[in-house]
Amino acid sequence: MKKLRITLEGKAYEVTVETLEESASSPALQMPLRTPPSVQVPLSAATLTPAVKPVSVAPVAEGCIAVSCPMAGKVFKCLVKPGDPVTHNQVIIVLDAMKMETPVVAPVAGTVQTVLVKEGDSVDEGDCLIQIEGLPQ
Repeated sequence: MKKLRITLEGKAYEVTVETLEESASSPALQMPLRTPPSVQVPLSAATLTPAVKPVSVAPVAEGCIAVSCPMAGKVFKCLVKPGDPVTHNQVIIVLDAMKMETPVVAPVAGTVQTVLVKEGDSVDEGDCLIQIEGLPQ
């Protein structure tokens, strides 16, 4: 028996592997082993540069508060439109993330100025979803 450590997606697992006796009649041992031919792929700057999705960032108007996406997912429902009044902690968007519906709430009471997403859009954590002009306190 051998004890091995396997790392999968950054998480280490320790496993114990039992070595079985090898017999000459084993079909796997009768087949000649072939090594695949070596293939060289030229590396260019394009293959080394990771693809980055541009973050939807709109300039935030004076007096407005940007509502950022809390996690990557898809916009399931957009419950407000520009000009709608909102209250503090009112659900304004519902995200579909990891097969769960996650509400996004208004951080302040005010009026929706800009809606930057629509239903069905894929969004990443930190993307600006909505801008709200806050009411004076």
